Amino acid sequence: MHEFRQVAAHQHEAGGIMMGRHLLACDDAVIDEVTCPLPGDQRGRLTFYRDAKRHQAVIDARWARSHGTCLYLGEWHTHPEPWPTPSRVDTHDWLRRLNEVSFDGESLFFLIVGTQGVKAWEGLRHSRRIVPLPRWQPPAHAYP
Repeated sequence: MHEFRQVAAHQHEAGGIMMGRHLLACDDAVIDEVTCPLPGDQRGRLTFYRDAKRHQAVIDARWARSHGTCLYLGEWHTHPEPWPTPSRVDTHDWLRRLNEVSFDGESLFFLIVGTQGVKAWEGLRHSRRIVPLPRWQPPAHAYP
């Protein structure tokens, strides 16, 4: 995700999905894999629209290969700002995903990669709320 940061004015938003697993006996999840932008995604300076069919094909393949242990955990995209804030479009889309998308678990995760750091939110299925997760500070070597 780091390589898609929008540090120059000509760079477009990027994004993808996150896949991984829920750990047994606790509420933790591990993100094992993310997709990068794929052919068919629409990328603009301030917009990113995922080609749902192509990303779903990746989810389906990982699910099959893992015998049902690799799950869809959420989505990520970039913003051209140091510490990103979700737009109304972002939060509306996240709430729609909670209502419409079939997924295992009680929540989905949403990450926005900024030019200096990453911020994350958890979408809670039953209360249909989006809550911010603690601010993550990347290691010093991650952002030169």
